[in-house]
Amino acid sequence: MKEKEIISKTLYDLYNDLGLPVDLIHQDSGFTIHNLIDIPFELPYQSPVFRPNYFSFVFVKSGSGQYTIDGNTFEILPGSIYFTNPSNYRTFRWNTIEEIYLITFDETFLKENLHHDIFNEFSFLLTETIQPKKMEVEAFAEMERLYLQIHKEYHENSIYKYRIIGNLFIVILLKIKEHFWKDYDPIYEGNRSSQIVKTFKQNVENHYRDLVHHKTERIFRVNDYAELQSLHPNYLSNVIKTKTGKTIMTWLSEKTIAEAKSLLQNSEMSIKEIAFLLGFTESAHFSNYFKKNTQTTPANYKKEHKKA
Repeated sequence: MKEKEIISKTLYDLYNDLGLPVDLIHQDSGFTIHNLIDIPFELPYQSPVFRPNYFSFVFVKSGSGQYTIDGNTFEILPGSIYFTNPSNYRTFRWNTIEEIYLITFDETFLKENLHHDIFNEFSFLLTETIQPKKMEVEAFAEMERLYLQIHKEYHENSIYKYRIIGNLFIVILLKIKEHFWKDYDPIYEGNRSSQIVKTFKQNVENHYRDLVHHKTERIFRVNDYAELQSLHPNYLSNVIKTKTGKTIMTWLSEKTIAEAKSLLQNSEMSIKEIAFLLGFTESAHFSNYFKKNTQTTPANYKKEHKKA
């Protein structure tokens, strides 16, 4: 019998599915960090196949293993760092764990606590498949100081905790960009589907950025994204669903919610203005849509998350 595919919206969900403890994971922030030594893996540990719906960085100071993403297998060695983004099939194996820090985060966290154009500045976050990178000792030590400070802040009770983490995390992204993404050539997976997915993600990000910056008022649909790549809409839909496990409409729905959360928290726009900006003709329709996807209303979300 075929093993059931695990689709995990958060790391909390994944650890629950794998029967691992979740007491170190904060569910509601869109961000997690912990040392894997604190998780009771029975080594060597081999995970089942899963699709995460979040980004992750792993900082390997001391430990070993491997991970496989869409058929590409990479060794994980001391002094290395690796990155994955949402929706690809993957597995991981840990042979030894001494000090390995895992950071996971979602788009909402990035846009609420870093800045709205995060994918424009750090376009590598949209890259499909990225192999681990071995860092020089001094460079890794510099990175270690940053993620350990983030880990400390994660367990504090400051009302500014995630803003502090966001600022520290943007330094990590800048250091990663400086050290090895400046001239980095991502892996080509040997078929056109991977490039189609990457281009689709970039087109979605560019279009929503244009909406937010009032460069366009037209909401793109499946046909529009297909036309940008000169593809038949059905073909694009099939590629996105097969490669990512999510339909185009799911991608656009999640993107709409992420942008709505960011605007509610960071802008002075009214709920009615945000609704119109994101393609809703009635603010009531937007409110119902937002509540269906977040279990709270836009007004309550704005009140609870509005920055001082």
